[in-house]
This record gives sequence, structure tokens and C-alpha cells, in this order.
Amino acid sequence: MPNERVDRLEERIAWLERHVTAQDKAMLELHEEIERLRRDVAVLRLRAEPQSPGEGDRLGSDERPPHY
Repeated sequence: MPNERVDRLEERIAWLERHVTAQDKAMLELHEEIERLRRDVAVLRLRAEPQSPGEGDRLGSDERPPHY
């Protein structure tokens, strides 16, 4: 009887160790993806920001739109 109990405990420990290893791998993959997405967002923000005053504005501040 005691051997069966020890065997069950060893099986549970082995399962938990595999589970923790799988979770660690998933967390590392998520961390890497988050870092990649942060870099992508930073690049997109740089593209969206006007480089000089009025550059983001196609018409400029004093020009009328073409439909006037």
C-alpha cells in the first residue's frame, strides 16, 4: 500500500513538472511575441507622426481643400 501511494505521488510530480515546463515555454513564446508587437507598434507610430510642421497635413494650414 505505501508503495502505491509513493508511485501516485511520483506520477503527480512528473505530470506537474511537465506542465510547468510547457507553461514556461508558452510564457517565453508570448513574451517574444509581445516584444515583436511592441517594435512593430513603435515603427508604425514613427510612420504616423509628421516629420515637420504641416507635413502630416497634405494641404497645409493655409490652403483651401480642392472642392472650394
